[in-house]
Amino acid sequence: MTAHPRGFASDNNSGAHPDVLAAIAQANEGHVVAYGDDDYTAAARQRFREHFGEQAEAFLVFNGTGANVLAVQALARPHEAVICPETAHLNVDECGAPERIAGVKLLPAPTPDGKLTTELVAERITGVGDQHASQPRVVSISESTELGTVYTVEEIAALAELAHRHEMLLHLDGARLANAAAGRVTKTPFASTG
Repeated sequence: MTAHPRGFASDNNSGAHPDVLAAIAQANEGHVVAYGDDDYTAAARQRFREHFGEQAEAFLVFNGTGANVLAVQALARPHEAVICPETAHLNVDECGAPERIAGVKLLPAPTPDGKLTTELVAERITGVGDQHASQPRVVSISESTELGTVYTVEEIAALAELAHRHEMLLHLDGARLANAAAGRVTKTPFASTG
């Protein structure tokens, strides 16, 4: 069997961890109430609150596109815009769903490494107050990026501070968040392998 290079295009590129498969098999026994009123969903929501605070709410969805579209739709109105890297999953791989379903304009920024900087975001905060322009409302980043690079905590904090200063919000596509966390723990910089 040939080893495949690590891929960052989608969280669907790798197989499930054996512990995940075991948990699915265990949860598959018997019957539970459907549509989120079960003990498994309640336990997942509690774990989110443990990590992100008691005010945290988790809304489990089928896939990443659904999660991103719902998040953007909750954060922005149809006349508003989302600043993102041009390589962002939001811009490249979601078949226009953010613009079609959420009704927002994407403002992609070219980046050398898939990471937005405060300078790149500031360049796209234009047309504010112009009734003929989509209003910048959201900055969207991916952690890890689609190119395998990882934001530092300081870089994310700087982007959040810039967004908040302009009365904007920061959205994080966390499809590869586990990769970023693993990279921080092992001090391994991820890089695109193809």
